[in-house]
Amino acid sequence: MRLADARALCPEIAVRPSDPAGDLAFLESLAVWAQRWGPWSALDPPDGLVIDVTGAAHLFGGEEALLGDAARALARRGLAARLAIAPTAGAAWALAHHGPAQAILGPEDDAARCLGELPVAALRLDDDVLLLLRRLGLKRLGDLSGIERPALARRFRNRRSAAANPLIRLDQLLGVVPEPLLPVIEHHAPLAQRRLLEPIRHRELLDRVVADLAEDIARMLEGLAQGARRLELGLWKVDGEVVIRRLEMAAATRDPAHIVRLFAAKLDDIDAGFGVELVRLRAPWTQPLALSQRDFEAAAEDHGTSLAACIDRIAVRLGEAAVRCPVAHPSHIPERAQRWRAPLEPPPPSQGELAFHNRPLKLLDRAEPIAVLYATPDGLPRRFRWRGRVHEVARAEGPERIAPEWWRERSGVRLRDYYRIEDNEGRRYWIYRNGLAGDGRGGAPEWFLQGLCA
Repeated sequence: MRLADARALCPEIAVRPSDPAGDLAFLESLAVWAQRWGPWSALDPPDGLVIDVTGAAHLFGGEEALLGDAARALARRGLAARLAIAPTAGAAWALAHHGPAQAILGPEDDAARCLGELPVAALRLDDDVLLLLRRLGLKRLGDLSGIERPALARRFRNRRSAAANPLIRLDQLLGVVPEPLLPVIEHHAPLAQRRLLEPIRHRELLDRVVADLAEDIARMLEGLAQGARRLELGLWKVDGEVVIRRLEMAAATRDPAHIVRLFAAKLDDIDAGFGVELVRLRAPWTQPLALSQRDFEAAAEDHGTSLAACIDRIAVRLGEAAVRCPVAHPSHIPERAQRWRAPLEPPPPSQGELAFHNRPLKLLDRAEPIAVLYATPDGLPRRFRWRGRVHEVARAEGPERIAPEWWRERSGVRLRDYYRIEDNEGRRYWIYRNGLAGDGRGGAPEWFLQGLCA
């Protein structure tokens, strides 16, 4: 319900703003901390963790002692938790969410019998699937065992995802099919910081601190044989405000002069206020960067001939999204036939060449509707109105029929017939008719102008 309605019913309700990104970051840090009980852990959003404790329970005195240790450690941190140990991740999830506060299911136990009294919600299914199962009278896991498997397979044969197919979830719970999990791997980002004896307010002093931090982080990256692709500069002000400036490079680098030159344009609008007392430079995204002969690269940087340095300078001035490179994409739909990538990223692997008819040199950002007059519903256009002006068609070529991508589109998407036309003033356009008369997929066909031809 709306917050105003909730406060009308319960004036003393406590409200806090939602922070999904902060919750996910906390869950990731908790997953790394929880690896004290097993070699790896994985996230189970929004509030769960899966920990592999295979072969580790004896280190704590058994599985019951391991659960007790985990419960006490979480309670000391103010976290209420429900814990379960089972042979599969699906069974452990079911017990933790719908079983007792602490439960253990051994490999010798009959999982189907022990979990039969749990609700079907223990299978981690979508809400619409749970509603369908309840309408069929299947409210507990044990009820599914009384239904023949082919009957359930026919009912859910079009459900491909695991969360929409109870048979897949049941097989994962019983360990019949594997369930892949993505482990959380701790990443220590290189970081350099300066705690200043006295707050600084002048730009010259701030530039000197940034230069020192760039030298420090360059040495760290060189020791790791890494280069920075993304840098974050944080400024902690005396009044408690934190100013963050981010920088993303076209190629991995650890050149301090280049880093300082790029950050110089990012610091022009900073108001130091009463002063800055802490400056921190962090590299959250790094890539391998082998040692190279410094003089050649330095000469290229000094003369401005390095392509990566040139792209970085343009991106700082115009924005990161302003410098992109188009690459072909395997799709017959014109607006999907290309995508954008970072300028120095390697091109994607070839997926086969698509043979197209001649395409116009300029496509509009979005196809614009036009009003077209034609002799017959499936005939050539004779006259059209675009942007308030009427154009007489002198020549027309087409149609080129493009069918919808059936593996991606809904069943109601219509065919397109494209025409290359020329008006009586010699201007050439690329238009298409969306749909056919009497195709049963909507009303009358609609016309759109999508490109300008040479």
